[in-house]
Amino acid sequence: MVGYIVNRLLAAIPTLLGVAVITFLLMRAVPGDVVTSLVGLEANVSPERMAELRRLFGLDLPLHVQFGQWLGAVLQGDLGSSLRTGREVAQDLALRFPVTLQLTLMGLFTALLIAVPLGVLAAIRRGGFVDYFASLFAILGLSVPGFFLALLLILLFALALGWLPPAGFVPLAENPGENFRHMILPALSLGLILAGAVTRILRSSMLEVLSRDYIRTARAKGLSERVVIFRHALRNALIPVVTVIGIQFGSLLGGAVIIEQVFSLPGVGRFALEGINLRDYPVVQGTVLFVASAAVLVNLLVDLLYSLIDPRIRYE
Repeated sequence: MVGYIVNRLLAAIPTLLGVAVITFLLMRAVPGDVVTSLVGLEANVSPERMAELRRLFGLDLPLHVQFGQWLGAVLQGDLGSSLRTGREVAQDLALRFPVTLQLTLMGLFTALLIAVPLGVLAAIRRGGFVDYFASLFAILGLSVPGFFLALLLILLFALALGWLPPAGFVPLAENPGENFRHMILPALSLGLILAGAVTRILRSSMLEVLSRDYIRTARAKGLSERVVIFRHALRNALIPVVTVIGIQFGSLLGGAVIIEQVFSLPGVGRFALEGINLRDYPVVQGTVLFVASAAVLVNLLVDLLYSLIDPRIRYE
């Protein structure tokens, strides 16, 4: 197991290096830079002053030199500092990552709370009303854009009913109750979308497992249907579900940009979006590399969970 983990971590190095290179080049390919963003439309800034600002930020250096300096700092644990605020990127990520992590965990919990019972019922009652409802729910979940669902939830629960706040954020340490109220709608927006995909996959996986010989053997031994479903069938049907959850967890850590923007959450995704808009290269590069590293670790943990779900799986 230790050797497997070490090999996976070593294999992640080329992936993270590729992410760093692509992010670096894509940001430089975007028209404009942080200097033009800072200056804006002011016409009284001379070209000499613009060139001086670029030298100050190190933007006059060749691209390979800029990348080498940044990568060398990263290898020493320094993600750089924002070109606009001067704050360390790692410091801002440490403040914003708990918000994104909480949103992701609440979204996953919401998705599993809906998808697991719905997917199981759809499989054991194939062709019935629950099955058709689950299929419709899965299609809607895969088809409806996240931002559109977020706006519908705001219109219903915040503006029409007045049950929940439409936007904003309260730190968990400051007021847990208000923090939970502000995070319900964002978590629902993420969870309902993910629940559609998980429901569809779990239903298909359950149908396949329920047709296996060991399920018929378990029923022939006189085990109750609840034991057959939850102890034998569901456990073996969870492997593809865990795979999807691991992939989605990694993508949600950096992909909940629109949801964070709609609900004004100070998370990692919104932080990266602000960096892109302002051409703040260290912010974007550090955030993308951080999220990619988190995704690699999450997928490694998912692979290790396989052996807990199915003892037949072994890593050598």
